[in-house]
Amino acid sequence: MSLATPTANWASEEHNMFAEMAGRFMGDELVPNIERWTTNGVVDRDFWRKAGDMGLMAGAISEEYGGVGGDLGFDALTIYAQNSHGDSGWGYAIQSIVIHYITAYGSEDQKQKWLPRLASGEMVGALAMTEPGTGSDVQSIRTTADKDGNSYRLNGSKIFITNGQSADLILVAAKTDKSLGSKGVSLVAVETEGAEGFRKGRNLKKLGMKANDTAELFFEDVKVPMTNLIGPEEGQGFYQMMKQLPWERLTIAIGALGAIDFAIAETVKYTQERKAFGKRVMDFQNTRFKLAECKTKAEVLRSFLNDCIARLDAGTLDAATASMAKYWGSEIQNDIMHECLQLFGGYGFMMEYPIARLYADARVQMIYGGTNEIMKELIARSLDT
Repeated sequence: MSLATPTANWASEEHNMFAEMAGRFMGDELVPNIERWTTNGVVDRDFWRKAGDMGLMAGAISEEYGGVGGDLGFDALTIYAQNSHGDSGWGYAIQSIVIHYITAYGSEDQKQKWLPRLASGEMVGALAMTEPGTGSDVQSIRTTADKDGNSYRLNGSKIFITNGQSADLILVAAKTDKSLGSKGVSLVAVETEGAEGFRKGRNLKKLGMKANDTAELFFEDVKVPMTNLIGPEEGQGFYQMMKQLPWERLTIAIGALGAIDFAIAETVKYTQERKAFGKRVMDFQNTRFKLAECKTKAEVLRSFLNDCIARLDAGTLDAATASMAKYWGSEIQNDIMHECLQLFGGYGFMMEYPIARLYADARVQMIYGGTNEIMKELIARSLDT
């Protein structure tokens, strides 16, 4: 299984070597721990550090900041490797998103301070946009960051925050000017250690993705240095989010393909071994046709994603196309999980089989990163010009 197609023009020999290394690491260090992380509701910090030691989070970070100096294709390969080994609990995709906010908009001091620690796994990042009652509508956030001397005073709450329990560095979307609507939104970085007034809520109980720590966060007069503003001036947050959302949405689609490849491989193996009415389940025409449909959908998605990655590398991936990748990838993921689980029969409903977990994990893919209904609206706007 591979993210890159044989003709993908973005995948160099260095990418292929990185993909092999990432795959071996996931097999050795991730797969044996998935069940325990699912039970505990959090991925061990030791795993983050091991991933950092292997350079899995440093692929697209400049060498001067502790990275490899590559492109976003390296991050894509890490995300794919994780999901193609049956895991969606490790919050690396958000780590990558945080890294690229800082890379794109951070000051030199911020890059020097945070990027090496994010690359090494010493620091876990989170992105705090969603609030109770706002959902996908990031323009309606109510969290505020008011000036207080050389600091901001941060007040508000966020919900459904991936890596919420583990996060050491949180990029918080807040209103620095309540009178300007979306133009008054800024991103402010909060270092959680010793942050007075900052509180992590309970680890939220979810339908799926149980190994990922997802939390509600509370900010009560949290004092943040003004030097932690992301970008050279206030009011750039909404623009920054819109520019970075294509990568966030592409990470969702890449994760979808990884999970799809894993599910198909597991289902093929099961149907080859399982017998019913005196023959293999794989020998029934319905099984073969269903798996043929799943594999074709996976390959169509793979080709589309490779085109998106190439366009991202060239700086030409637009918001509408990224929205198509997120919408289509997550829809196809859920379709394929449905078909694969059905081929497991009653065992598909048992949590001892990974397909049950993958089925539950897939559902949120159509919701976070902007619901698929929002994706369709963004796509439609690109047509109605």
